[in-house]
Amino acid sequence: MKIVRKGSEEARNELPTLLEDAEGGRSTVITRRGRPVAALVPIAQLRSMQQQKSLMSLKGSGRGLWGKNSGGSLKKLREEWDR
Repeated sequence: MKIVRKGSEEARNELPTLLEDAEGGRSTVITRRGRPVAALVPIAQLRSMQQQKSLMSLKGSGRGLWGKNSGGSLKKLREEWDR
């Protein structure tokens, strides 16, 4: 879906319409002097952006980080705290 750009003055004057558009799933970028400064997005889109991402994609990414014997490396680190 196309994202609409509106200047801040225009967005202020058309706020009720922009809110209806957001309810319908349409996003609007609000600009000031041609620079994007804010976005009016459907609440469902905002909620989906705030959900925690799965850590499963990181599975195995630390392989080799602790050396060949990760248990021994961690044990050494724990012992360091006992001093």
